Amino acid sequence: MKTTKKYGKKIDLALSLWVKLTRAYTVVQQKAAEDIRKKGLTVPQFAVLECLGHLGELSIGELTKKQLVTGGNMTLVLDNLEKEGLIKRKRLEENRRMVKVSLTEKGKQKFYKYFLPHAQFISQLLSVLSQNEQEKLANLLKKLGKSIQKNN
Repeated sequence: MKTTKKYGKKIDLALSLWVKLTRAYTVVQQKAAEDIRKKGLTVPQFAVLECLGHLGELSIGELTKKQLVTGGNMTLVLDNLEKEGLIKRKRLEENRRMVKVSLTEKGKQKFYKYFLPHAQFISQLLSVLSQNEQEKLANLLKKLGKSIQKNN
């Protein structure tokens, strides 16, 4: 859809790019979420399993930072994963306020069962772009994100 109102070449280009980024992100995120739900998990639950599966035991604070969610939401996600026997929490003896989270054996099995197929699904979604295009896009998005974080 073309807009009839023009704000100048630089602003028009920025707005067009923003719309395209938003639409692409939304579609990819929706498809990824559908794939995760088929596995019986929510997106935040899958993200926690993925994080712990790749990085090992982490504190709740570290998990919260890596997942970009609030502490309250993380607590609910962890409660549900713990009820399903997928994670365990351990309070540190030397600092009782610090809680470490790790995958149980059942959690590791679920991670290994579902992560690679999901990664392959994402790869298929993005296969419209060549490997070179994906690398360029990844670098450009990283540059954009870092610049915005640094300047705000």
